[in-house]
Amino acid sequence: MIPLRDNIPPRTFPWVNYTLILVSTLAFLIQVGTEDGEQWIERLGMIPARVVDPDAVVEIVEPVVIQTPFGMGVSQKQREALPSAVTPWLTLLTCIFLHGGWMHVIGNLWFLHIFGDNVEDRFGHLGYLIFYLLCGVSASAAHLATDPGSTIPTIGASGAIAGVMGAYLILYPKAVVFSLVPIVFIVQMMVIPAPIFLGIWFLLQFLQGTAILGGAAQGGVAWWAHIGGFLVGVTIAWLLNKFHVARPPVQQRRTKEEYLSSYL
Repeated sequence: MIPLRDNIPPRTFPWVNYTLILVSTLAFLIQVGTEDGEQWIERLGMIPARVVDPDAVVEIVEPVVIQTPFGMGVSQKQREALPSAVTPWLTLLTCIFLHGGWMHVIGNLWFLHIFGDNVEDRFGHLGYLIFYLLCGVSASAAHLATDPGSTIPTIGASGAIAGVMGAYLILYPKAVVFSLVPIVFIVQMMVIPAPIFLGIWFLLQFLQGTAILGGAAQGGVAWWAHIGGFLVGVTIAWLLNKFHVARPPVQQRRTKEEYLSSYL
């Protein structure tokens, strides 16, 4: 499901959310546009084995194109990872501003655009910034705890954005999300209640995460970072809401029928 828009208008300009999107975009453009940009992944990404033992020699396995009797093929070689540019524990934070490809960064930042402005509206600008960074670090920690021996650099804002989505679920339980939903070979436009949209998303992350713990290949995705970030976001939003620390919700809201008719 691809979210296009929700029906909650923000009261204030979400400058922190847009700044996070801008910083992540600039970091990615530097990654792909400079000669040493790819080195950022190893130098600023989180490598769990390095965090657990900063003095250990971390070996990176990378693909190598080779010539075979049957044509070009792919082999693997091991090499020592580049040294970390910061203290290994700090990479739990720096890794959330890096991405592995165009679809990775576009998908992450689009979800942040859809859900982040309304969470910032409830938490305030400074509160939202602290919340986002805390969710990102917590997500990295969740991945570290579930795969401490991994030598694969972990990057991406997915865990922090999962925390934003978890907070949105608690703060706006009656919201709806206008979405593109692929059904077989047909893409349908649907208005989906936010709890259903976010609940399905979380269920998919949980199923993938438990499959990893059962021994299935993870395919390069840190599923438990998503799960950890989401649960931290839910917990923080629930506590702030319960003790009336967060701003009251926006009262102006279009109905589901008015919202759907505006797109028809």
